[in-house]
Amino acid sequence: MPIIRLTSTDVPELDVYCRLTETQLRNRLHSESGVFIAESPKVIRTALGAGYEPLSLLCEERHLTGDAADIVERLGERPIFTGSRELLAELTGYTLTRGVLCAMRRPTALPAEEVCRNARRVAVIDSVTDTTNIGAIFRSAAALGMDAVLLTRTSCDPLNRRSIRVSMGSVFLVPWTWIDDANDDLHRMGFQTAAMALKADSIPPRHPALQQAEKLAVILGTEGDGLAQDVIDRADHTVCIPMAHGVDSLNVAAAAAIIFWEVAGGR
Repeated sequence: MPIIRLTSTDVPELDVYCRLTETQLRNRLHSESGVFIAESPKVIRTALGAGYEPLSLLCEERHLTGDAADIVERLGERPIFTGSRELLAELTGYTLTRGVLCAMRRPTALPAEEVCRNARRVAVIDSVTDTTNIGAIFRSAAALGMDAVLLTRTSCDPLNRRSIRVSMGSVFLVPWTWIDDANDDLHRMGFQTAAMALKADSIPPRHPALQQAEKLAVILGTEGDGLAQDVIDRADHTVCIPMAHGVDSLNVAAAAAIIFWEVAGGR
């Protein structure tokens, strides 16, 4: 295996790890698919196990025969860059918590119909732009039994480095793709849609209409303003989690965990 020991950060092949923005990783390097960065041995193993293709590894030297030894073996003839903790911190701009980064090829997005072919419970992320919330929603979706996640194109990229890290690799465990319209696309595939929104006539997550729906898509809105009125109006149901002590709402990631448990966690 080609292990390249670094003595300088001035190596063009390291651009993916330190000198390209998330947008450049996504669009510029490989026009057919792009690149993303997975961080930590656990997350990298999850991605590899889900079939994602590695391109190279950046690893503290001590991990070559330690925490990342099995990953090094799985990379075959792909380049493995290594160096001291100090050099890697200089390269990336921060001290690596787990000492291992992997550049991986971004897969081609699948059609929503294919992702949802056998799904009964789907999460729809509409215009959520905070990477931490995206990662947390994916982690809950994976843990609580949602079959797929769909994102409007105004939402943050799930393969953003922070989203992946917050999700603990769960973005690799749940099928996901992009959609154009939260209601139209799901209705066309036979789903009832449930918009999470504060309305006087909202129903609770345990309402029989939600529990008994054969195919249900839960639509979650942006952190500040929530879902657009048009999205709410075209949904089959409007859902609100009952609150106490005068609190009007929860963070979108917290709300996602509750509604996922109620509609899918008991299956």
